[in-house]
Amino acid sequence: MARNLFQWVLVGVAAYALFVGYLYLAQDRLFFFPTSSLVTAPDRHGLAYEDVELLTEDGVRLHGWFVPAPRPRATLLFFHGNGGNISHRIDSLQVFHELGLSVFIVSYRGYGRSEGRPGEAGIRRDADAAWRYLREDQGVAASRLVIFGRSLGAAVAAELAERYTPGAVILESPFTSAGDLGAEVYPWLPVRRLIRHEFEVLGRVAAIDAPILVVHSRDDEIVPFEHGRRIADAAGAPLLELRGGHNDAFLRSRTAYLQGLRSFLDPLFPRDDD
Repeated sequence: MARNLFQWVLVGVAAYALFVGYLYLAQDRLFFFPTSSLVTAPDRHGLAYEDVELLTEDGVRLHGWFVPAPRPRATLLFFHGNGGNISHRIDSLQVFHELGLSVFIVSYRGYGRSEGRPGEAGIRRDADAAWRYLREDQGVAASRLVIFGRSLGAAVAAELAERYTPGAVILESPFTSAGDLGAEVYPWLPVRRLIRHEFEVLGRVAAIDAPILVVHSRDDEIVPFEHGRRIADAAGAPLLELRGGHNDAFLRSRTAYLQGLRSFLDPLFPRDDD
C-alpha cells in the first residue's frame, strides 16, 4: 500500500514538473495573442489616417496608423493590450479624436502587419521606434505627447515614460506586474520563477516625471481593481473609477470616461475652442 502511494506521488510530481516545464517553454503563446488580419480601418469610421511603416533599431518592420485631429491639443501615443491588433481599437481612436487628440497607434512586432515575434525586450524597441517617429518624423515636442497604455500596454507605456519625459501618461486597466498577476491567477505555480516577461508597472511609476492618470474598472474580471489602486497610490496619481469589464469598461462607462479624461487633460493641454 505504501509503495503504491509512493509511486502515485512520484507520478504526480513528475506530471507537475512536466506541466511547469511546458508553461515555461510555451509562455509566449500563453502571454501574447496576436492576430494578423486587420478587420477595419479608421476611414471606415469617419477618421482620416495615414499608414505608417517604422523600422526598429533591431531591424523589425512595424505597421501603425497616425490619426490626426484638426487643431490637436496634443498627440497621444497608444499602446494596446496583448490581443488582436490596432484594428480592434477603433472605438478608442474615436474617443481620443473627440477629445481633440491626434493619435499614433502601432501594432507590436508579431501583431497585425508588423514583422517579428512578440517579447518584452522587442516590444520595448517597438515603443522606442514609435516615440522616435512622433518626435522626429512628426516633429511633436515631448511636452505635447501623451503616452497611453491599456492592460499590457500600460506596462509598455510606464517603461517608456520612465526613460523619457512626456507631457502626460494615462495607464488604463494596468497590472502591477505580470508576475503579480500570474501569481494571483495561478497560486499553485511558481510563476515569479517561471516568467520571462516581467512587464513591471508598480516599481516604475514613482520615477515618471509627468502627470499620471490611472483608469480602472471595479468590475474588471481579468486585472483586479486593486492593481490600479496600488499603482495610483505609488504614483500619487488620481484614479478614475469605471464600471464594466476589462475590455469594455471605457465604452460602458463612456460618459464618466470622457469626463475623467477631460478633467485630466484640460489643465495640461487647453483646447483652442475652450
